[in-house]
Amino acid sequence: MGQLSKYRTLFVLLVIVIIASFLSNAFFTTTNLLNIARQVSITAIVGAGMTLVILVAGIDLSVGAVLAVSGAIVAGVLASTNSVMLAILVSLIVGIFFGSINGFLSTKGKMPSFIVTLATMAVARALTLVLTNGYPVVVRSSSFREIGNGHILGVPIPVILMVVIFVLLHILLKHTKLGRYIYSVGGNESASRLTGINTYRVIITTFILSGIFTSIASLIYTARLSSAQPTAGTGLELDAIAAVILGGTSLAGGQGGVFGTLIGAFIMGILDNILNLMNINPYYQGIVKGVVIILAVFTDNKFRSIAVARFKSQPETNVKEANVEEAKAN
Repeated sequence: MGQLSKYRTLFVLLVIVIIASFLSNAFFTTTNLLNIARQVSITAIVGAGMTLVILVAGIDLSVGAVLAVSGAIVAGVLASTNSVMLAILVSLIVGIFFGSINGFLSTKGKMPSFIVTLATMAVARALTLVLTNGYPVVVRSSSFREIGNGHILGVPIPVILMVVIFVLLHILLKHTKLGRYIYSVGGNESASRLTGINTYRVIITTFILSGIFTSIASLIYTARLSSAQPTAGTGLELDAIAAVILGGTSLAGGQGGVFGTLIGAFIMGILDNILNLMNINPYYQGIVKGVVIILAVFTDNKFRSIAVARFKSQPETNVKEANVEEAKAN
């Protein structure tokens, strides 16, 4: 099922690229393609953290608001100290703080992650408005702006950061003990706990990583706009979740991977880009995203039902072997 999801997502991406190339002559220009990659980097990086949370059968609705409050705090730090390194450090601390709160309340507090992150989303969004007074806060540091607008050997820095993050996360999930634990907890938390896995620690770690990646995305977003926007990240959680599900990660947890999320993020980014090139009213873009999310979840449920039916028809030993192969494929 894992390999099938990857091929399905790649096929969808190829179809969308082909259609986009016919709809606009500007689509395949170097400038436009680099612009797509730069814009996708924010959703993809946030989606990478979201993938980890969803793999353990959780959800993080606070990412958009955390991105906003992190940007507001960074802008304040830069205005006070003009220290880029301190601003980066503070941003990461903000992400770790909110990730820790989300993880702790979801595990030790025994609260659904949907409710927890909905609450922290409200808190973070309110803090953003308090810190900015509802107005954009200008960032004047040229060194900091390079994070979102600079290039290395012609490649945008946000794209380089995105690639590095996804490669490292792929290695983490495929070749480390933590990665195996994440899949195990997402597949069956109770059974994982009985085998000696500290499931609480694994879940909290995924939320902390989600917070860290959201902070990194916030640095890129704030640097690109040269300001901290009070409305930054609005709807970002939906884009991130859509990218994860389009990429083949199951909402039920235990199945999926980060490279599928990267493909899903590019699908969402190309859809936005082609709608902009065609001068489609931005209000309609929300309708397209909503339809895409519904289709993604519907398809995910269909594929999961087929997989469950197939596993039930196998002897118990074969089911175990199939689960092992699924984990390797992811």
